[in-house]
Amino acid sequence: MSQEPDPEVQGAPVTARNWQDPPGNRWAYWHVAELLPAYVVPSGDGPPRALPPAAPAAEDGGRLLAVPVTRADQSAGPGSASTVGEVLADTYTDAYLVLQDGELVTEWYGPLGAPDRPHALMSVSKSVVGCVAAVLADRGQLDIDREITAYVPELAASGYAGALVRHVLDMRSGVRFLEEYANPDSDIRRLDEWVGWQPGDGEPRGLYLFLATLHAEAPHGSRFLYRSAESDVLGWVCERAAGRPMADLIAELIWAPMGAGHDAGLLHDGLGTAVHDGGLCATARDAARFGQMVLDGGLVPDGTGGVRRVVPPQWLRRAWAVDSDARAAFAASPAEWAFPGGWYRHQFWFRPGDYGDVLLGLGIHGQMLHVSRRTNTVCVKFSSWPQAQNPAYLEDTLRAFDAVGGFLAGQEPRDPGRRRLAGVVSGLSRSGDTAPPRRPTVV
Repeated sequence: MSQEPDPEVQGAPVTARNWQDPPGNRWAYWHVAELLPAYVVPSGDGPPRALPPAAPAAEDGGRLLAVPVTRADQSAGPGSASTVGEVLADTYTDAYLVLQDGELVTEWYGPLGAPDRPHALMSVSKSVVGCVAAVLADRGQLDIDREITAYVPELAASGYAGALVRHVLDMRSGVRFLEEYANPDSDIRRLDEWVGWQPGDGEPRGLYLFLATLHAEAPHGSRFLYRSAESDVLGWVCERAAGRPMADLIAELIWAPMGAGHDAGLLHDGLGTAVHDGGLCATARDAARFGQMVLDGGLVPDGTGGVRRVVPPQWLRRAWAVDSDARAAFAASPAEWAFPGGWYRHQFWFRPGDYGDVLLGLGIHGQMLHVSRRTNTVCVKFSSWPQAQNPAYLEDTLRAFDAVGGFLAGQEPRDPGRRRLAGVVSGLSRSGDTAPPRRPTVV
């Protein structure tokens, strides 16, 4: 599997200003906390959740790479025959890991990575923050039907006035925010600038000050549109509801209880504000432990033959069981072309796959958590794509992980060969429109 050389060997300096640019991002995503300010998210004093090896792990791992996949990648020819191994090799994979039935089937790390080394999760972080909100709601500390400004009055003059917590939880507010990574003038790039403020750049900005500048363009609850600002507002609300910083909340409510094996890192803006929308850095095994906890309905082994609850099961059941309102909002959004028949709930993506519905955590530059209830598999992929978004890489990876789950479960696909090239990554159309463009004849 091809890997770019370490940029230190190349002599290319990697800094806080260029850490996401290729080829330096391949090194930087394994060393983010060395480049940017970050909090430690402790794993706690308890033993990590065991990931026993599947038998025979080595044989299955090798066989998985040979599982056939029909590619969507135009460079390989649309609909071309390929394998899981070729997809992983062609999509700038830094690490991957597969669990089935809670057992470790296979894992692989490039020369820059290791099982104990955290990697940037990007927007997979949103799903962890969503689970923090779930626990706080279950404890009665957070009311998702309450207005956001009841917790964060600093947003009273912003577009979030009148929005409920549930609106940002499901990305249903009416706030205008363009998530166009290729557009230097888009809101996501402005957010990066405010978060990336450094001494000497002028007057301090910061993430929370940025959120207060956003305006509404639609009634709250009337639409779904993927926007990182929604997760940042949700994180701010959680901190205020609990009276604790997000790093502590993740550690105490999710990371330690689920049995993480290593401390995580959580980036902040230099002023102390956590980057809720994409600042978490964790090992592949701990990302898989999080996915397994979600797959098991929020429950984890307690070490004595029983289980303990981390996330309320009913919260995850509601997310999996899509209703007509969530489906209709998703179907009217640009995201429908990436995941036809899908939905978005509680900071998770859901996509109908060849082997049943799949829960996804997705991050730019190719980070993925893939959870399949029908095949009882959890797949993790860390990547360093040269582009923030690549629809063909995304679709090929989804097909590969679908195929892995089907192979391990010994199942036949429900409707093979009908997946379409993803025209949307993280809620955007290929042209970056904020309203659904006309349906193309070929996607």
